[in-house]
Amino acid sequence: MRFLLDDEQREFARTLDALLSASDTPRAARAWAAGDHAPGLALWSRLAEAGVFALAVPEAYEGLGPLPVELAVAFTELGRHAVPGPLVETVAAAALLHRLGDDGAASAWLPRVAAGKATVSLGVPALTGPYALDADVADAVLVVEDDTLRLADSAGPVQPSADPARRLARPLGGTVLARGPAVAAATAYAAEVAALATAAQSLGLGRALLDRTVAYVGQRTQFGVPVGSFQAVKHRLADTLIALEFARPLLYAAALALAEHGTAPREIAAAKVTAGEAAHAAARTALQLHGAVGYTEELDLSLWIRKARPLRDAWGTPAVCRARVLAP
Repeated sequence: MRFLLDDEQREFARTLDALLSASDTPRAARAWAAGDHAPGLALWSRLAEAGVFALAVPEAYEGLGPLPVELAVAFTELGRHAVPGPLVETVAAAALLHRLGDDGAASAWLPRVAAGKATVSLGVPALTGPYALDADVADAVLVVEDDTLRLADSAGPVQPSADPARRLARPLGGTVLARGPAVAAATAYAAEVAALATAAQSLGLGRALLDRTVAYVGQRTQFGVPVGSFQAVKHRLADTLIALEFARPLLYAAALALAEHGTAPREIAAAKVTAGEAAHAAARTALQLHGAVGYTEELDLSLWIRKARPLRDAWGTPAVCRARVLAP
């Protein structure tokens, strides 16, 4: 099986990279963490114009998808640039509503998601705990408990998070939208989409951390030479690169399997644990090789470092993913 991207997919990645490079995403992430969502939502609109959210929405609802491979390409770039907001949850909610087969809810929300006119958070307490990401700012917060899907009425106060830009709040109340086995099946599919997108974010995050660290050790000097010339530093960076490059084909393989079969729990779990662990290792490497400056929040590097562990654990911890890979 061929896991290389085609020319159109590579051009899509370059377009998103250029868009995000020109958008000052660190400023948007810092503002989002402080409760100012305007820069992040403006960026959200530009991403929608580029077709990012339409990739998760079927053509019947004014989307382009579902296109899992292109979704993985897009979320790799979103992770590379530390874009804030319930990105994963929005595309997962779109997948859930489409699979549910409830045309009323799908018609109400999917065209808005595709156009970037609605942010949606999704909470599945059995998978994500009691909190939903950015529930305080989302236009809709969907919650699935057992076989019941409800639309939350409001959100509780924002809770502290390891990553300040990942704002967590508990959904409160809600209107029941659907019940029954169909909800459970749709949620399982949505969780796979969420895990795939999170794995892609982790891969992009890890590459950003590695690139910034390589640039830094080439400039920082010790004993009159760049620290990047030290053999121990070279080995540490090489190990980080190998881990990230090993995760890349697993991510594409999982996306292809999801596109071809409509489900790929083992493949996605393998990609999720591998990319998450590689990004977490890249964060540790970046922190160590930047030295004391790496601990400062003023340095933009912190925006990436503080995402590594939450992304590693979101939508499937390493233990959960490994168990899924090994399940009979």
